[in-house]
Amino acid sequence: MKHLLSAVLALTFVLGVSHTAAAQTEVSVIGPGGVRASVEKLIPGFEAKTGYKVKPTYGSGGGTHAQVVKGDVFDVVIVQPPYQDVIASGNVMKDTEKLLASVPVGVAVKKGAPRPDISNAAAVKKMLLDAKSVSYPNPSGGAAAGVSFQQTLKQLGIFDEVQAKYKPGQATLAAKGEVEVSVTYLSEIDDPGVDIIGALPKDISTPTALVAFVNTKAKDPAAAKALVQYLSGPEAAEVYKGLRMIPGR
Repeated sequence: MKHLLSAVLALTFVLGVSHTAAAQTEVSVIGPGGVRASVEKLIPGFEAKTGYKVKPTYGSGGGTHAQVVKGDVFDVVIVQPPYQDVIASGNVMKDTEKLLASVPVGVAVKKGAPRPDISNAAAVKKMLLDAKSVSYPNPSGGAAAGVSFQQTLKQLGIFDEVQAKYKPGQATLAAKGEVEVSVTYLSEIDDPGVDIIGALPKDISTPTALVAFVNTKAKDPAAAKALVQYLSGPEAAEVYKGLRMIPGR
């Protein structure tokens, strides 16, 4: 009986130490703005399930990408294509690559305003030419949604026309009535003052992939891998769907 009690106490001590170690482990993650809403929703569940803590950092797609390539150390990194330079930098473990989700670029207008047709390329072109003002995130600051949408404008052959009435910013501009049409990632539209019209057609706007890697200098690779697994798991897929994203699994 004495030996059994000792064994139980020893096991309790080991488990306690293990849990304490997990609770003390902080997993840092960096990602673009398009992933912020989903990661923020998923952090509490991951922390409750594993005991690890998560410290997120967000920024523009281009800015966060550059930080990873430069060698700024975050345990988990989330990047958008193209990311061959991220792999070539040696700062991530290539075999940990995991597609989390893809986020479409979409359209929003002031709540109650007429809903434009965006069902095909011709309809989108007409909407943008008819609009008196258009907003989208500033690509010069590294905003991936803006970079993507400018490619769409060039494909449609109306880049110069839209630039003449362009105002940089998010969908809050449409909510305030400062622009007629706002274009950005659907996952970033959360202003109650707008109506979300939907995603741009895929033949003129490819949804942007969000891909996670574990950093080669992660202070706790097991914890970092656990976060990547959670962010690509079934619970995460439901969150992505709820934010108008396309789950990777």
